[in-house]
Amino acid sequence: MGTILPLGDASRRPRDFAWATALIIAANAWVFLLELEGGDAFVNRWAVIPAQITSGHGWITIFTGMFMHAGWSHIIGNMIFLWAFGPAMEDAMGRFRYLVFYLMGGVLAMLAQVAGSPGSTVPCLGASGAIAAVMGAFIVTYPQDRIRTLVWILIFIRVTYIPAVLLIGVWFLIQLVNAGSVANVQTGGVAYMAHVGGFLFGVVTGRLWRRRAAFSD
Repeated sequence: MGTILPLGDASRRPRDFAWATALIIAANAWVFLLELEGGDAFVNRWAVIPAQITSGHGWITIFTGMFMHAGWSHIIGNMIFLWAFGPAMEDAMGRFRYLVFYLMGGVLAMLAQVAGSPGSTVPCLGASGAIAAVMGAFIVTYPQDRIRTLVWILIFIRVTYIPAVLLIGVWFLIQLVNAGSVANVQTGGVAYMAHVGGFLFGVVTGRLWRRRAAFSD
C-alpha cells in the first residue's frame, strides 16, 4: 500500500504568487464547508447526476459539481495536486486565462463523465477533472521539469524528484485503464472518465493558452 503526492515543481519558480490557484482552493474549501453543513440534500442538489443531465435537467451542476468533494481526503488530495501543478501553469498562462482554462477543463471533464455513464443516478462531484486539465497542460508545456514528490510506502517515507512526463504520464495511464473497466458501472467510485476528458483537453489546448511572454520557456 503506497501513496505518491506531488509537492511542487522543483525546476522553476513562478514570477508571482499564484493568486488564481489560491482563489480556486479557497472556493473549493468554502463549498466543502457548505456541504458539511447541508449534508446529502446539498450534494443531491448541486452535484452532477448524469441521468438528470441527459434528460435535460440540472445543467448548472456541470459547473457547481467541480467545486464539491466527497470527503476530507478527497478535497485535501485534490488541492495538493492543484497546488503542485497550478502555479506554474498560472504563471505561463496569466491569471485570467488560467481561470478560464481551469473552468472550461472542469466543465468538459464533467461532460465526459456524463457521456461515459449517461444513465447513472450517482452524484458526480470533485475538482479532479479540472485539475487533470491543468496536469495535461503541464505535461506538454514542461515535460522535463522535475516534480518534488512525497513517496510513502508502509513505513518508508521520502521526498524524491520525478520528471513530470513520467509522473503525470503514469497517472494518466492508470486513469485510462480504469476508465475502460468502469465505464458501465452505475454504483459510484472514482470519476475516471472525467479525469481522462479533462487531461486530454489540457494536452490538446494547454499550449494555446500560454502568454506570449512564456513562449520562450
